[in-house]
Amino acid sequence: MALRVSGLPASAGPRPTVILVDDDPAVTHAVQFSFDLEGLDVHSYCDAESLLAEVNLPRNGCLVVDQSLPGLSGLSLMEALRAIGVTLPAILITTNPRAAVRDRAATAGIPIIEKPLLTDALLTAVRAALSQPAAQPA
Repeated sequence: MALRVSGLPASAGPRPTVILVDDDPAVTHAVQFSFDLEGLDVHSYCDAESLLAEVNLPRNGCLVVDQSLPGLSGLSLMEALRAIGVTLPAILITTNPRAAVRDRAATAGIPIIEKPLLTDALLTAVRAALSQPAAQPA
C-alpha cells in the first residue's frame, strides 16, 4: 500500500520545487518545514541578488518572493527574472501591501498572500501555481 502525503502518491517521482526568497529566518524555516511535510522541495535565498546569481534554476516549480527584501524588492526581482527568461509562476508575500504594490503585482499576474502566514493560503496558492503548465520563454 502506497503512503500518500497531501494528495501526492509516494511514487510521484521528483518532489515539486519551490524557490523561496525571504530575508526573515523564522519565515524561511517555517515555510521550509511546512512545505517539506507537504512533499515539496524548498530552495531558499535570503535576498534577490543571491537568487539572481544562481545559474541553475529549475525549469519547473514556482517562486515565493517576499516584497520587502534588502536590495531589490520582490516585484523588482520578478521583473529582473522575467527579463532573463525565467517564466516560473510566482507568488508575492508581504505585510499590508500598498495600492501601488497591489497594482504592480496584478499587472504582472502575481498573486499576493499577506503575512502573517497563519492559514494555508500560501500552500493553496503554491499548489495552484505548481499545477499550471510550464510557460514558454517569450
